[in-house]
Amino acid sequence: MSTYVLVPGFWLGAWAWEEVTGPLRAAGHDVHPLTLTGLGDRSHLAGPGVDLETHIDDIVQAIVYADLREVILVAHSGGAAPVTGAADRIPERISRVVYLDSGPTADGLTQLDLYDPAQREYIESSVAACGGTAYPPPSWEQHERFGVSLEGLGAAERARFTARATAQPYGALTRPLKLGGGADRLPKTLITCSYPLEQVRALIEAGHPYFAALAGPEWSFAAVPTGHWPMFSAPAATAAALAELGEPARPRG
Repeated sequence: MSTYVLVPGFWLGAWAWEEVTGPLRAAGHDVHPLTLTGLGDRSHLAGPGVDLETHIDDIVQAIVYADLREVILVAHSGGAAPVTGAADRIPERISRVVYLDSGPTADGLTQLDLYDPAQREYIESSVAACGGTAYPPPSWEQHERFGVSLEGLGAAERARFTARATAQPYGALTRPLKLGGGADRLPKTLITCSYPLEQVRALIEAGHPYFAALAGPEWSFAAVPTGHWPMFSAPAATAAALAELGEPARPRG
């Protein structure tokens, strides 16, 4: 049996993992999907003081106060920065960090630093229109203009996302990540979804700035070929890929 802590990307809460947690729990694993402050069922806690450090603390406290150990800590998309920060704070409790269609954020960078100028301009104008403290979910058309893969998201999946998504606290995008090197040697896995694994390996070999950090011996790789939100478009395959990284589960009976 393995212990999983699942952190969703922007605009999502623990609810986004419902179709992934089911198969993992049915197989006997201990699974903890998280909602970060200001999102989902914790959206009433949103405010200008919510930032990346808040979200790192959310993850750390959830793990520490549940006394979880040997945790497989999973980050989807924009959940990468807080997961990277949390693993750095409590590496003794983490057995593996998993990036699901995402990747580690480097020390000193903000989420905004990872976007091109056009994306930054769009984000900043969206935040301003939302009162200056939150980044509302873009339209599906805007996602596609940004190059985000919507593969596997039909009408039902899009309706579910739209109905339950909440604005992302802007401080999660603007506060730099501060790391102390605590998680440098932890095993790490990239599960790529919207990029072919062969392309990812080629970018690593070429030293692409977003992929060069994945060249170390601590990294392993897997693929769930689908769009950018695999918990909606391919939940069974996502659960299976995560299960492959853990200890053999004890079937419930």
